[in-house]
Amino acid sequence: MRTTRRLLRSGLTAAAAAALPIGLAGPAGAVSGISVSTTGSTVSVTTSACTQNNGSWGNASLLAGSQTNFAQGRQVALAGTTISQSAAWSGVRPGTYTVVVVCSNGITAGSQSVIVAPPSVPTISATSSPSPSRGVMGGLGGAARDYGPVTLGVGAALVGTGVIATGWFLRRRSKPYRL
Repeated sequence: MRTTRRLLRSGLTAAAAAALPIGLAGPAGAVSGISVSTTGSTVSVTTSACTQNNGSWGNASLLAGSQTNFAQGRQVALAGTTISQSAAWSGVRPGTYTVVVVCSNGITAGSQSVIVAPPSVPTISATSSPSPSRGVMGGLGGAARDYGPVTLGVGAALVGTGVIATGWFLRRRSKPYRL
């Protein structure tokens, strides 16, 4: 009984795992046969949907937000092999663009939106060594440390003894006949 349930569960899991890529690739794969990527201010497109006609693979166009027609954008001829064709635009300003690929036989291979982000501001590290855990303690001397009551008592006794000895010495000096 347990073996049958395990086999049934593992069979259903295997069937679901096999159907997952088919379900994910179905509508999305049919919509766009292109892959668009950005690196800094460079936008590139890759496709394998075009065939070569009259020595040309086709054209790719980069459309800004207000442009709607393939001919309005920055056009670049596709280059590549029978396996993969690609095109690239450099010096693209930050913004949202649409990339459209039209093969040489007039069929649109796909279109895809892409966002070109502004360049990031580099961060500068000013310190290479770790900072002190309690900050700078200028002028505090040894008072920045937490001492126990015994240490404080001995210190107070020494200061008191020093004050009494100084007073006795000064008094004795002004009147030498007194002790």
